[in-house]
Amino acid sequence: MKPLICVVALLIGTSLFGQTPPQGDHKVRPYTKKNGTAVAPHYQTNPNPTQKDNYSAKGRYNPHTGKEGTKTPKH
Repeated sequence: MKPLICVVALLIGTSLFGQTPPQGDHKVRPYTKKNGTAVAPHYQTNPNPTQKDNYSAKGRYNPHTGKEGTKTPKH
């Protein structure tokens, strides 16, 4: 029953806000950059040819953090 509720909520949300849902996402494990900066674990949308469906894009919502996107997509 819970998956059905999630699907219905997603469909209602996308119709109300005009967003297309991302084509899946994946968890990124924590890692350390070459310059020593630690990167915390996080989720990313799966790679595709557009930036419009990234969680960080303006008008998008990240369900994992509860934050709105702020970046203007390049394409």
